[in-house]
Amino acid sequence: MRSYISGRQAMTSTDFVELALGTPIELWLGEDGESEMERAARLDAARDILADNPGMPDDAIRVAAEAIEQHAADLFNVVPLTPRPARARRVRKGAAA
Repeated sequence: MRSYISGRQAMTSTDFVELALGTPIELWLGEDGESEMERAARLDAARDILADNPGMPDDAIRVAAEAIEQHAADLFNVVPLTPRPARARRVRKGAAA
């Protein structure tokens, strides 16, 4: 199945999140090895985006919920795993050489 957000196809889960949010995911989660200065700048940018778009978190949750609802049959197609029957152990009699 293909997922489209604003006319763009989301190929990976990262694409889906970035298209839904309209920003790179690293802006919200950070990157490995970022300095304190880079982190502060990233958080300032995130605060500015949220201030300009107060409905953004609700919109992102709505888009995610719609995607889950649309693909629920595939997402929740769970097959219960049954335990394998115990195999009889082979008993050997006698002394080992």
